[in-house]
Amino acid sequence: TFYDTELLENARPELIHTQFARKQALPAGRGKTVEWRKWNTLEDAGALTEGVIPTGQKFGQSAVTQAITQYGTYVSVSDQLELHAIDDVILGAAEELGASAGTTQDKLVRNVAAAGTNVQYCDKVGTNGAHTAVTSRAGLDTTAKLTPDEVNKAVTTLKKLNAPTINGKYVAIIHPSVSYDLRENKEWIEAHKYAAVTPLFTGEIGELHGVRFIETTEAKIWNNNTCPVKTAAASGNQAVYYSVYSTLFLGKDAFGMIDPEGGGLEMIVKSKEQAGGPLNQFSTLGYKFSTATKIIYQDRMVRVESLSEYSGTDEAN
Repeated sequence: TFYDTELLENARPELIHTQFARKQALPAGRGKTVEWRKWNTLEDAGALTEGVIPTGQKFGQSAVTQAITQYGTYVSVSDQLELHAIDDVILGAAEELGASAGTTQDKLVRNVAAAGTNVQYCDKVGTNGAHTAVTSRAGLDTTAKLTPDEVNKAVTTLKKLNAPTINGKYVAIIHPSVSYDLRENKEWIEAHKYAAVTPLFTGEIGELHGVRFIETTEAKIWNNNTCPVKTAAASGNQAVYYSVYSTLFLGKDAFGMIDPEGGGLEMIVKSKEQAGGPLNQFSTLGYKFSTATKIIYQDRMVRVESLSEYSGTDEAN
């Protein structure tokens, strides 16, 4: 029980993306597919004609489903290490496994969410301040950074799609390299000069245009042949690309996942006597979890892609 708690406590700080998922419990004996149901939207009412019964609308549900996949890993702790180490080796292993479980789950959720269909590419800005619209990731350049204006565009898109807010605000999951660009902007500085936002979420750094910003190094970064070219391919060498960042703007319940504490995450500890072979030479600690993630409402999320001051050095994740 102690090590179970240790695993969960250390996994929790890493679960940035999962804070905003619509959680679904994982009951036993329900098969290997999880289902999220949503009510169908009704059309507006029409004018009534006296004495004439109108045609009614059909009311019902639609569902999205996703297959459940299991993940896990473990470490071995030798009897010699456990005997002679100054620090509590088993406790240290439990802490590191918790961090691993958190980042693994968060990346799985992030990768699904980062594949949404509503994409906004930041404008390129010329030396004269003129903006040029961008229509693809490869079309971005080092001037295409996240600005308050781009934040306002993303918020406007969510509002026009009637995306519900989360506790009265939208949220954006942002990489520190991108938040550096945003916080250098005069509009951000002015907005935060006197106002202190009380954080509601893990990693929250501030608010702008009705969006609460959540900072994490696990925000998606691409660095491949879909990105802008930094150095063209020379003879015998591959091209080098600038890194492109995702800032994910979310409304309520945009995507769903299996609740990590509803049966999805389990700690397994085996003593030397159980796992250590004929001479009881090692014990093992590990975790496993079953998970499934799915975008439920495409119209409740916008992915804004940009470059950053650090696009030349940050690696893909």
